[in-house]
Amino acid sequence: MKSLIKQVSIALVMLSLAAVSVVAKTRKESISFTSNTTVNGTLVKKGTYQLKFDDEKGELSIVKDGKVIAQASTTSAKRDAKAAKFELQLSGSGAERQLVGIAFGGTDQNIVINGASASR
Repeated sequence: MKSLIKQVSIALVMLSLAAVSVVAKTRKESISFTSNTTVNGTLVKKGTYQLKFDDEKGELSIVKDGKVIAQASTTSAKRDAKAAKFELQLSGSGAERQLVGIAFGGTDQNIVINGASASR
C-alpha cells in the first residue's frame, strides 16, 4: 500500500512539473508613452498601455483596453549587467521616435525588436 501511494505521489509531482513547463511565460508591464511612438511600423499615440511579452514566441504586444495596438517579433541580447528596473529603449525624437527594445528589471537580457533601427 505504501508503495502504491509513493508511486502515485511521484506521478503527480512529475505531472505538475510537466504542466508548468508547457505554460508559456508571459510578462506584463504597464507603460506610458509621453509622445507618439512607432512600434514595428505602427504608430502608437501617447498614453498608457499594457505591454505583454511572450517568452516562448518571442513576441511583444502593446495592448489598450484588451485590443492589440501593435505587435513585433523580438530577439534577446545579453546585457553587461542586470536591469535595475523595467526599461523602454527608444530611438529618435519627436515624430521619429521608435521603440527598439525593452528590458525587464532583474534580467540580464535586452528584448530587441526585429528590424528596429537603433541609430539616433
